[in-house]
Amino acid sequence: MLRGLRLILLSLLVFCAGASLPARADVVVSFYSHDFGDRFPHAFIVMKGRLDASGEAVDASYGFTATSVSPAILFGSVKGHVESSNPDYIAKSDRQFSVTVDDATHARLVAKVREWSERKQPSYNLGKRNCVHFVMELAEIVGLKVNRNSKYFKKPRSFLGEVRALNPQLG
Repeated sequence: MLRGLRLILLSLLVFCAGASLPARADVVVSFYSHDFGDRFPHAFIVMKGRLDASGEAVDASYGFTATSVSPAILFGSVKGHVESSNPDYIAKSDRQFSVTVDDATHARLVAKVREWSERKQPSYNLGKRNCVHFVMELAEIVGLKVNRNSKYFKKPRSFLGEVRALNPQLG
C-alpha cells in the first residue's frame, strides 16, 4: 500500500513538473515557388512558429526581387530588395517543402535576410543574384544540400525540386 502511494505521488510530481515547463516551440520554414506570375518574387520562404527562448511568435515571409520589373533586368544588374508576400500571393503559390528549425537557425536566417536587404545597389541580377539564389542561401542555412552550379537559377519550381532530390529526408 505504501509503495503504491509513493508511486502515485511520484507520478503526480513528474506530471505537475512537466506541466509547468514551456512546450517546445519551433519555427517551420516553408520554401515556395510561384512560376510565371505577374509579380515577384518567384521563389520565397514563409516562416511560422514560436521561438523557444522567448516564446515570440514568428509569422514572416521573405523573397528577393528587382525593385522595378522592366526589360533592364535582362541586360545586367538593377536595384533589388527583400520583400514580404501577402497572404493571397502565398495562397496562390506552391509550397515545395518545409523544414523545422531551432532558434539559432532562425536567427541565422534572419541575419541572411538582413544581409541581402542591405546589399549595395544595384543588387539584383537575373543570372547571378535573383530570388532563386536568395532561397538557395537560405536552404543552406537550414542544413539542406543545394547545387550551386544548378541549371535552374531562372526556374524556381525546378530549382526547389532539385533541392528536394538532393535531400531525401524532405520526402
